[in-house]
Amino acid sequence: MARLRASLRTPQVVPALVILLQAQQALAHPFVYRRDPNNGTGARQLLAPQNAVPQSIEGLETTSWPSTTCTTITGWHTTYTISQIQDGQVQAPGFGPTSLPDKSVVTTSTSEALVTTETTIIEGVTVTSTATREVTSTISSTIEADTDSTSALSSTSTAVLAAQVSNSTLSSSSTNESSSTSLPSSTNFTTITSSTTPASVEASPTPTPSTSTTLLDVTEASTTVAVSTISSTTTIVVSTSVPDISLTSLTTSAIQTATVPVLTNTTGIIQTSLEAGGNPTTVPLPTSVVNVTSSLSLVDTSTLSNVVPTNTANITSITASDIFRAIATSAPPPQITSRGDHPVAQKGIQPQSERIGTNSFHANLFLADQAYPVYTFPYSVSWSNGTGQTGSYGMAVSHTERNQLAFGADEPNTGAWKFYANPIGIQSVVLSATQLGQGTKLTTNSLTSFSVNVNLTPGGASSPAVSFPLVQGMGFMTGSYHGSTPTVSSGIGINSITYGGALAGNAVYKYRMALANGFTWLIYVIPETTNYNVNSFTLLSANTVQGPSGFNGYIQVAKIPGGNSDAESIYDSAAGAYPFSTSVSGAVEGSGGSYSLTFNKTGMQTQDLLMFALPHHVESFAQSTANGLTSLQLITTTKGFGIAVRADSWTLVEDDLPIDMSFAPWRAGQGSIASVSSAATALINQVGAAELNQNITLQTDLDSMYYSGKGFAKFAALIYALHDIGGDKTLALTGLLELENALATFVNNQQPYPLVFDSKWGGVVSSATFATGDSGLDFGNTYYNDHHFHYGYFVYAAAVIGYLDPTWLTKGTNKAWIDTLVRDYANPVTNDPDFPFSRNFDWFHGHSWAAGLFASADGKNQESSSEDTMASYAIKMWGKITDDTAMEARGNLMLSIQARSLRNYYLYTNDNAVEPAQFIGNKAAGILFENKIDHTTYFGTNIEYIEGIHMIPLMPFSTFTRNATFVQQEWDTYFSNGRVNSITGGWRGLLIANQAIIDPQASYNFFSGSDGLYQDSFLDGGASRTWYLAYSAGLGGAPAGTKVKREDILEVEQETMEAPIEPKTLRRRVSGRRRSSTR
Repeated sequence: MARLRASLRTPQVVPALVILLQAQQALAHPFVYRRDPNNGTGARQLLAPQNAVPQSIEGLETTSWPSTTCTTITGWHTTYTISQIQDGQVQAPGFGPTSLPDKSVVTTSTSEALVTTETTIIEGVTVTSTATREVTSTISSTIEADTDSTSALSSTSTAVLAAQVSNSTLSSSSTNESSSTSLPSSTNFTTITSSTTPASVEASPTPTPSTSTTLLDVTEASTTVAVSTISSTTTIVVSTSVPDISLTSLTTSAIQTATVPVLTNTTGIIQTSLEAGGNPTTVPLPTSVVNVTSSLSLVDTSTLSNVVPTNTANITSITASDIFRAIATSAPPPQITSRGDHPVAQKGIQPQSERIGTNSFHANLFLADQAYPVYTFPYSVSWSNGTGQTGSYGMAVSHTERNQLAFGADEPNTGAWKFYANPIGIQSVVLSATQLGQGTKLTTNSLTSFSVNVNLTPGGASSPAVSFPLVQGMGFMTGSYHGSTPTVSSGIGINSITYGGALAGNAVYKYRMALANGFTWLIYVIPETTNYNVNSFTLLSANTVQGPSGFNGYIQVAKIPGGNSDAESIYDSAAGAYPFSTSVSGAVEGSGGSYSLTFNKTGMQTQDLLMFALPHHVESFAQSTANGLTSLQLITTTKGFGIAVRADSWTLVEDDLPIDMSFAPWRAGQGSIASVSSAATALINQVGAAELNQNITLQTDLDSMYYSGKGFAKFAALIYALHDIGGDKTLALTGLLELENALATFVNNQQPYPLVFDSKWGGVVSSATFATGDSGLDFGNTYYNDHHFHYGYFVYAAAVIGYLDPTWLTKGTNKAWIDTLVRDYANPVTNDPDFPFSRNFDWFHGHSWAAGLFASADGKNQESSSEDTMASYAIKMWGKITDDTAMEARGNLMLSIQARSLRNYYLYTNDNAVEPAQFIGNKAAGILFENKIDHTTYFGTNIEYIEGIHMIPLMPFSTFTRNATFVQQEWDTYFSNGRVNSITGGWRGLLIANQAIIDPQASYNFFSGSDGLYQDSFLDGGASRTWYLAYSAGLGGAPAGTKVKREDILEVEQETMEAPIEPKTLRRRVSGRRRSSTR
């Protein structure tokens, strides 16, 4: 679940254990660090204790800061550059400012008859240089971290600065002619010189000028805490602001090499704490069960002759040519009042007609400081906003490799990683413009579920300098320039840039940019005009490439994965084309369905469109789409390898929809099972009568939409079981009338915290936060957390009511109120004036995101995969009961997509080849973020919590999304051999109900009491023993015919279930069958 996470202003060092990663070293072993489960509360310790030393790794050294008790692991020595001198201080990353004895500088003067070069660095001002000489200075000093992160320098001790002048040439032409780089003549410099010993001068093939070199005094720090040695390379950086005249035209394959070697800061940050922001977290099980004091008064069924269930026959096929049809077009019912003062501002969002998805992948761009990453898969993109190694104000694109993962200590039961996470903040490549600086504003427009357009506008300007269309799965990062001066920077450092020539009929100009971490990125320049000065992009420093002023056109960048010789030609075939949005369509015919993702393409229409597909996509590709698969793969943050596909649209097929699934227990090959043994029938009715004595109103009229919804679903399942499985119509209808009366309180909007329509964002939300100011109430419902969890329970309960009493659907605003909830979390159209398209379910990722309007460095997240599928099951059944065939078909297709997505990313069988092998032993994900997976919950670290949150609630769909192979392996890992008996409370009942999927006899024996283990305390307040009896009996615990054996269940499933494929294996459809091939 989303279990509230609050907005983080910046990645914190003090409030969370932060690991600094040196990404460029390509470690053979990832970093290892530990966290304390804090007595099972689910909270992380704010700081790592001093004795929590990370595991020893060869080649790494560990430095402790006793003042903060925070442990830092560095893979090589920390580095900084002399250009970071400002106001007499050196900024050493991780150590704070280090004072110099005065405003010392490096000054190199070179005199010769025809050439005069002066290179100066002072107070952060960069240099003038002919770029024909390189000055490399190395500082080796001992710096100690003070308790306030500052170090005072002693004026009595010194460290030697050695400077060497070599005749390395920064050449920007193939003829080795040197080029000149200079600042405008109006630039003022103040030169401060200290006396030192001159350095040696190497021989030169040209006349050697007389040279004098001034050395810099650096003193040794002295503090009271642990010593850490910094070995640093200090480098003079050439200015990145130059006139066009200095740019040169290259011939094909001419190489520009950075003559100034910068040991770059590719430091990433790992956010190990759950972003709960101090708000309370709550176990998702209601604990109170309130009984009435008098016996149940049964209704006279003869007075309810018009209450007749709808057709109970299981259907086996559906025809829906368009599953994305509007549910309704009217405003929400009038009892849901409107207000426009939602506390979260729409930061930087430009007006648009389509409602904005609060839970979409791009939400970080309009939340908090707008600088948290958005994850397009396989890339992540963030606004630099003057931060990071580049100090740029452009958009940074990052891609991390598996060997850069940080991971938690091994779980005690399995030896699996507790979590794994990708470093954030690494600026692999930054697209910007010289016009962007302090005061730059980020705005967004054209926001859809799949895409967003980002605009960066200089301070005081009215139009953007550059725009970025971001689309899920995009093959390139594309920047569209509007008369500005482009820059391409890298926080990793640029070793060289090679011109690769013109492509696509001289419309695209290619560069290869080799970075300091050993990876190469491709740069494609596509000018709009034909009079473009060919090849006029020049490497100015080891961090920056600059283009011509007044540039109109666009620039694309993409990473070449290691060891793939075909990658560059694949990128070449698609350079110049890019998507600006995506649309989805779908249909269901018979027992199968399909959906298409159509990428709206712009740029060069003659070029292929290249998009990255996730593993669940590739598994289900139609043959026509599979034909476009390539050998190009990039690892994604949390979902295995993305495979590049050449296609303007994808068609994905799901052959076996659970169309025959209804309200009864269901199993593949058997359909819905409403017939059980006579003994089970009698017990179901007996237990049901007792449970109906509970006060339905007191368990549903709560101050939480989540807990109220669970109460309604509990009694709906109980009443259904009595009616259709127990066959006691009197008991069922007695409970039904009570349930209808209880739900009327919500339909009339008279619950403790009534719903309101939020006209700012477009949605129905709890008024709890408006009333109290507490954003964490009801799991953050007012901030759009968990709406599909909360409202899915209501929709399911209404479907049961509508099934048993079709007249209820025609009374008052009953149907309109439930339709409003469905439109809020699963709206099927983009032109609804009140609600966004598909707020929760992500049609690209194949599952939902629970997190709402809370910024998160690790992107969107979801905890409970089972409540996600409950929400889809609910709209399937609501569509069936209300004769909305498109909705019913859509719910069936969503369930099938979720089942596929869950077995790849959430529920891991032993042969899962998508997630890291060191993680799948956990069996269930825990919390899946876009950037990390954490085997925990927001409310505790008990294993029954972590695994159980992916079980709750046990309903007919559970056997479809939680296949028997997975359930058996999970059971054997954690709960077999009597270990389940050590678990107390409602989680015990949940686990035993889940056992019915693989061993229905044992499950039924428990709930029937025949094994002597059952206690009422093993049921949580949101569960019904009546339903668990019906569920386990129907799945084979007490069948009407021959008993079902566990081995039979597994055998049947193996025959019908497709095994997950490995990341590099493609599935092709051939004459209705599937065969595997490797590309």
